[in-house]
Amino acid sequence: MTSPLTTSADPSSAVRWTPRLWGTLLVLCAAMFLDALDVSMVGVALPSIGADLGLSTSTLQWIVSGYILGYGGLLLLGGRAADLLGRRQVFLVALGVFAVASLLGGLVDSGPLLIASRFIKGLSAAFTAPAGLSIITTTFPEGPLRNRALSIYTTCAATGFSMGLVLSGLLTEASWRLTMLLPAPIALAALVAGLKLLPRSAREKDHNGYDVPGAVLGTASMLLLVFTVVQAPESGWASARTLLSFLAVAVLLSVFVLVERRSPGPLIRLGVLRSGTQIRAQLGAMAFFGSYVGFQFLVTLYMQSLLGWSALHTALAFLPAGALVAVSSTKVGSIVDRFGTHRLIPAGFALMAVGYALFLGVDLNPEYAAAILPSMLLIGAACALVFPSLNIQATNGVEDHEQGMVSGLLNTSVQVGGAIFLAVVTAVVTAGAPEHATPQAVLDSYRPGLIVVTAIAAAGLLITLTGARGARRPRQSVVVAKSTAREAERVAVRD
Repeated sequence: MTSPLTTSADPSSAVRWTPRLWGTLLVLCAAMFLDALDVSMVGVALPSIGADLGLSTSTLQWIVSGYILGYGGLLLLGGRAADLLGRRQVFLVALGVFAVASLLGGLVDSGPLLIASRFIKGLSAAFTAPAGLSIITTTFPEGPLRNRALSIYTTCAATGFSMGLVLSGLLTEASWRLTMLLPAPIALAALVAGLKLLPRSAREKDHNGYDVPGAVLGTASMLLLVFTVVQAPESGWASARTLLSFLAVAVLLSVFVLVERRSPGPLIRLGVLRSGTQIRAQLGAMAFFGSYVGFQFLVTLYMQSLLGWSALHTALAFLPAGALVAVSSTKVGSIVDRFGTHRLIPAGFALMAVGYALFLGVDLNPEYAAAILPSMLLIGAACALVFPSLNIQATNGVEDHEQGMVSGLLNTSVQVGGAIFLAVVTAVVTAGAPEHATPQAVLDSYRPGLIVVTAIAAAGLLITLTGARGARRPRQSVVVAKSTAREAERVAVRD
């Protein structure tokens, strides 16, 4: 197939992208945009959904958790399916399922059916996300071209999330069903464009068979882990149900590791995780998304419950962070080229931790420009630096036939980190809930949660700083060992 890039003899010297390549990137960005848009829109619409369908608070939780369960539980399988069955095919089929599920979600008249549609949407996103990322990493050669593409791609998540908050506030005024229906035509348009623009990818032929036991164990362990974390605040972290569920997760994961070590065609090749760079990317992704989700949860409660702001007013308060990410999208790639991910990721975590810490000083009568805006700008700058850099760091040095696997692993880290740390923050706030719920007492109960959020970001900073120290040593090229029966190859790691 003819490359859509206009290049010289050296791919890294390419300076012009063809219209077809831009179109390909636009289709992939649309899917990422939809994932983030869908997550942010449903949160604002929940009160209206509950009133219209007569749903309890515990049932409403599953409208959000159902999506997380499908998404976080099946990402590992989605990533490997993209490698084995063809990235283009997996992406387009999953995008079609996403469009149909969006349509059904806006038409149903019962809570269980709405939750089922949300689970299906999460399931489809678990296939589009790793397939889309691996299409980028196999279409754009490693270096400046890929860095630029990934910076634009990951920016779409922040843009979609910010726009979703604003759009949901507007659409819910008319009907909550519009928030469910809006993604359908966008997904359909992206599907039609993708059929014409996405590069065809061959199925992996020499994959040593399908790792069915690994797929079943990996999917079951991730589903059970996300389910347990989501349910823990309600059931109790020390309850027999929660502890037994975590024990079952540990058993499933242990058996999964044993199966993967012996499988000739594993769902996850464990040799990939011998790379310190890869491990830092995965842990960084957990800390990055987990801290942000916890922060957004607490700040939304603070603004709407304590300050009495409307959903739209709250969305506009978050908008500067998303706008900063969107504006910087075309520049982040060149910044990564100049300074490297090993410097940008710790710098971003430092900005994020400072932004969270500043928010600890808010009161019941905040002046937005002085008390809230600085945190939003610092967090926006952090997101602009960290998220693209994590994607670049995780996918660099990985062979094409394993890009889907690594992409699925990274997205799993993001989702599992978000679920776990949000549950932890919720538990901390709930434990400190005051008996006499005066506004000041409620605000004081939020502060321990904000401290936990800040600590998570600080942990991400410390983890990623180890890579910055190692980068001072002479660089070596990244080599991710090829799979063998014994997984005994040496791995040269560029920190």
